[in-house]
Amino acid sequence: MRVLLVEDNLLLVEGLQLSLTKEGIQVDHLSSYKQAMVALDNEDFSAIILDLGLPDGQGADLIKYWRKNGVSLPIIVLTANTDFDTRLTCLDIGADDYLSKPFDVRELIARLRAIIRRQHGLDNNQFSYGALRIDFARCEVHFKDQLINLSRREYQLLLEFAQSAGRVLTRNQLEQLTYGWDEVGSNSIEVHIHHLRKKMATELIKTVRGIGYILAEVN
Repeated sequence: MRVLLVEDNLLLVEGLQLSLTKEGIQVDHLSSYKQAMVALDNEDFSAIILDLGLPDGQGADLIKYWRKNGVSLPIIVLTANTDFDTRLTCLDIGADDYLSKPFDVRELIARLRAIIRRQHGLDNNQFSYGALRIDFARCEVHFKDQLINLSRREYQLLLEFAQSAGRVLTRNQLEQLTYGWDEVGSNSIEVHIHHLRKKMATELIKTVRGIGYILAEVN
């Protein structure tokens, strides 16, 4: 899961990056309206966490701009304004959820996971696909009823396949969703896929030659 965080409070950003990363969430940070305007042009994200009060513009205008231009990513608004009308306006213009500052980061993480699951048609805390089962709440993976120990990157990668079950993902998409703006090795995705296949089943992740990879239903 890769999240775009648009927030100018650097102390809050530091805490959020630390907490979300521990939960296996890749966080890329921008601090201005102008940067956020173009951030989605060539990048893949799972969701957006957006502060309403940016130094060079209003977060509400960003929501309008993104929705007008066909961006359907889930958006969680962070706001110091507890006024009911402000919250209602955010939802009306296209935000999916909001949190008033200060907030408990655990609630943010729970809401973030919930709206992403809904975005992909996963309405509960578990994903089942053949012999594969993922418990989102516990961050546990079972295959053929056996608990599988995965590294953070392996778990992140498997989540992307689960949330896109039945759809081919390109190597570039997988790199962006798993690593974001972090430096990535030339064959890192292939190495992680190799490890996932070795820990579960070779046929679990199929290579679509010349395009990318797809999660297969293995029984």
